[in-house]
Amino acid sequence: MAELIPYRTVKAPSRIELVINKSRFIGQCYPVSSEAEALETLAALKKQYWDATHNCYAYSIGEKGAVARFSDDGEPGGTAGMPMMEALRGAGVTNVLCVVTRYFGGILLGTGGLVRAYTQAARLALEAAGVALLREWEELLIACPYPLYEKVKRELELAGAAISSTDFGADVSIEAMLEKGRSAALNERLRELSSGAVEAVLMGSQYRAVRLDQEVENHG
Repeated sequence: MAELIPYRTVKAPSRIELVINKSRFIGQCYPVSSEAEALETLAALKKQYWDATHNCYAYSIGEKGAVARFSDDGEPGGTAGMPMMEALRGAGVTNVLCVVTRYFGGILLGTGGLVRAYTQAARLALEAAGVALLREWEELLIACPYPLYEKVKRELELAGAAISSTDFGADVSIEAMLEKGRSAALNERLRELSSGAVEAVLMGSQYRAVRLDQEVENHG
């Protein structure tokens, strides 16, 4: 298997709604692995929202966003699809589809208003989906005495680890994921603060999208 180049994407599908001057906007983001998957998802959404005034979209595919497509779907040129694409690029994400559905409320927003509305909907959908980093992570298991728990947790945070689960038994057992190649430095710090009593044991590794703004969910 060829080594995967790390890239930012979205963690999970999302759906948000907002109303601007009586127009209803539904913003959605989906992680996708190919253009075919993006188009399949888009077709399903257009079928679901068949009665909408517009189903505008933007998607970026490939580790460097080599494939990028967008559509205003009947809105004035440059007021929907491009602002949505700029929202994706601003977040630095790829392998993602963003769709903003509009139900016209009877009040014209003007070109500037449309740009702001579609930009806002895309950004809110991205925020709800969560930005994640897809790369190879090492799965670690750390057992530590209760008096050292806060210090160990702090070292994990400083190392950029994502805590998967914490079990409070006889000792505190922490499962965490850390960027590949960084566990040796982490172990050095753990040994220093615990006089050699605490060590991060490598349990395995996997390619995984880990959300950047919160701990990963327990993956059992």
